[in-house]
Amino acid sequence: MTERKALDLDALAVSDRFRLFNFTRRDDHVAYLWVLRAMDRLREVHQVQVDADEVANALAELARLHDEVPTIDGNLRNRLDALYDDGVVHRFDDASRAGSLVRYRNRQSVYQFSELGYWAYTSVESLLAARIQDANLSRLVFSDILEDLKALAAANLAGEGEQVYRRLSRLDSVMEDMGRRSARFHVMLGEIMRSTDNSPETFLSHKNALLTHMTEFTAELDRYLPRLYRAVREVEETGLATLFDRAAEADERPFMDHEERLEEWRRRWAALRAWFARDGQQESRAAELRSATRVAVSGVIALLRQITEVRRSGVNRATQLRHLAEWVWGAPDEGAAHALMGAAFNVRSARHLGAAHDDDEQISPRATWWDAPGVEVSVTLFRSGKSPTTGVPAPLRGNAGAQRELRRKQAAERAAEREAVGHLAVAGVYGKILDDAETRVLLKLMTKALEGRTVVAGRLKRASGTSDVMMIRLVPAEGGSAICTSQGVLHLPGFRVELQERPRVGRGKS
Repeated sequence: MTERKALDLDALAVSDRFRLFNFTRRDDHVAYLWVLRAMDRLREVHQVQVDADEVANALAELARLHDEVPTIDGNLRNRLDALYDDGVVHRFDDASRAGSLVRYRNRQSVYQFSELGYWAYTSVESLLAARIQDANLSRLVFSDILEDLKALAAANLAGEGEQVYRRLSRLDSVMEDMGRRSARFHVMLGEIMRSTDNSPETFLSHKNALLTHMTEFTAELDRYLPRLYRAVREVEETGLATLFDRAAEADERPFMDHEERLEEWRRRWAALRAWFARDGQQESRAAELRSATRVAVSGVIALLRQITEVRRSGVNRATQLRHLAEWVWGAPDEGAAHALMGAAFNVRSARHLGAAHDDDEQISPRATWWDAPGVEVSVTLFRSGKSPTTGVPAPLRGNAGAQRELRRKQAAERAAEREAVGHLAVAGVYGKILDDAETRVLLKLMTKALEGRTVVAGRLKRASGTSDVMMIRLVPAEGGSAICTSQGVLHLPGFRVELQERPRVGRGKS
């Protein structure tokens, strides 16, 4: 049931939340932990906003109960401000707490846990309180899950929205707890099997209880899994849309609207269903847990057989390492000792690669290879020992098709421009609406005319410009003029446009 909502966070949000654990990396992290414990003690008695004096009094109460409380000298306010900088607590200025003029002049700050800061503190406390003895696989939970599924189907048929919400919430909590328990148990089992060489007595003292616990859990899961699958199908037959709607209506989270709550319950039901129902070719999570537990039982039995054989023969990894150490110590010279260790651990001499740094003058000749900056080594040099080369340049490939297409487009644009010039030369630019081709020709000519304009006494008197097919003149006019185009009206205040087609000059003629 656990959803990885943290996958939706970007890198900036992740770094901000990691900053909440900065107090665990300081030299006096134990003192910061006890400061937060004092604030949590005050929060338990509904004292949310506290000042430095109240935190100091809570620390004194904790010191009377626990000998591990460190002595915090007069820098408690600095520690609270550091927690504020990390985002663990909020800080407010409260002038009402000043009992005298001197205290009023000083900053009177009160502190309270931030929401994410309290999560970070409880995470640290949960980590410190974790014990390997608490790991277990709960086989008694399957009957409660079956009962809740049947009650959920009955409540949905009867239209009891609050009962639907209660059962769904309980199922969600139970499945999340079961997933967390199973993951923690298998991690603990791997830790026991890894450390068996150092302390086989721990494993041997609990082997019977461990095997019995896993066997009973597997048998109970095999017995309940078909029933749980049928119960899930019965709930779905009562109408999932109605079920989610009733759960969303009874959900009392004020910061989520109805659609968000509806989508949340859909996701939770999909995760719950994945525990007991197959999804295509993929096994259910309960079936995967059953397979993993059976594999763990086989691993425990194999480990038990190995420990028994080792104890019978008196040879294990520790004795092997001790014999190897005696051989190395008794080697005739250092070369023989290195050869013996290399053969025992399959250690071979490293093939070193060398390359020049881009700027040798920045590196001191007395710097060791450990302190000197590294250089980039190509894959070719690393694999074959040969420096990479640029190789033979690739042949230049022509693209006749693309060239023909470009020539065709240029010829078409040129023909369209000449056609537009012909229309402008015959009909002019006034009393009609110019199309896009005619407008482009006109704007090109006006650009050339304005680039070669003549300004007299700060005013533009006239301007003209030519192309290879037409000449334009901007002639002063009292009322100005306006040219209508397909894109809008072009206003020329104080000027009129005169166009004249230029005669074509053939080859061999001057």
